[in-house]
Amino acid sequence: MAIYPQLIIDALKNVRYPGTGQDIVSAGMVEDDIRIEGMKVSFTLITEKAHDPFIKSVVKMAEQAVLNYADKEIEIKGNISVKSKQAPRPALPELLPGVKNIIAVASGKGGVGKSTVCTNLAVALAQKGYKVGLLDADIFGPSVPKMLGVEDAAPLLEKKEGRDMIIPIENYGVKMLSIGFFVKKEDAVVWRGAMAGNALKQLIADADWGDLDYFLIDFPPGTSDIHLTLVQTLPITGAVIVSTPQEVALADARKGINMFTGDKVNVPILGLVENMAWFTPAELPENRYYIFGKEGCRKLAIENGYALLGEIPIVQSIREGGDDGQPVALNEHSITGMAFSALADNLVLAVDKRNRELPKTGIVEVTRK
Repeated sequence: MAIYPQLIIDALKNVRYPGTGQDIVSAGMVEDDIRIEGMKVSFTLITEKAHDPFIKSVVKMAEQAVLNYADKEIEIKGNISVKSKQAPRPALPELLPGVKNIIAVASGKGGVGKSTVCTNLAVALAQKGYKVGLLDADIFGPSVPKMLGVEDAAPLLEKKEGRDMIIPIENYGVKMLSIGFFVKKEDAVVWRGAMAGNALKQLIADADWGDLDYFLIDFPPGTSDIHLTLVQTLPITGAVIVSTPQEVALADARKGINMFTGDKVNVPILGLVENMAWFTPAELPENRYYIFGKEGCRKLAIENGYALLGEIPIVQSIREGGDDGQPVALNEHSITGMAFSALADNLVLAVDKRNRELPKTGIVEVTRK
């Protein structure tokens, strides 16, 4: 039986794209490059996106359709190539060429105020004139949009250099993206690790972050495969570990430190932040009550040879500012505003020292045995 291009096209009309239900020929997914050499047939499929989640199954269905509807003797397996209408992402680790410093803000456990610290630190840096980006990578509890007062914002897509790019939402001088923008507020995010990792990669690689002095990443609490995805995707300049002074939190902070400093990850620790260091009532600003213990984080920093970048007191305005979308760091003359301003200054010094004394961090290489 003679093999000719129309035979192949007619066979491919039986393949429906899972995303739309339209056949791949009508959808314009079959390139006009069908090559026939004896029984060997090859051609190209065109996708809209560079990372089409359905393309692998479409290729398999196309192979099967050619065998079922054209000729079962055709050599088609492995001969279908794929190209995208969209320009490809830059190669790792050059995803963010305009970003000078990538800072992980992490904690060993939840409930220590890591997102509050990260958000106010970003605002404090922006107040000092730095270009700041903030990625809310806490996939399962994205709280940064609320804290920055942009909970109802919807990021736009813009075509740039052949790619559809997400435009970060900007407020208080901070460019920010969060998975919270792409899920309903009341819905729980129930995703497997790979899905969550892919979503984060999109927020990093398919967004127009532009030129930034500091790109802060609010990591999820604990140590998980999300952490590994991030260190495998970006060359992280250094990590800031947030803890409260109590022993149970410090034990988990040690685990967070060990994750970043382990041989495989090897991200420098820029320093520690002691959150909820003491309680100060607004009417008695000179008084300090050490509810969660005293200077536990300072001791941990000294014990490990790390800098204590900041001590943030418990003040009611921090909680109110987070709930109202008005970060306390905006008021540089308040007790907490001054604490976050000092934290920002200390971070700038720590990053400068790290960049002078240590080589640039690489991305973590994935090795499979």
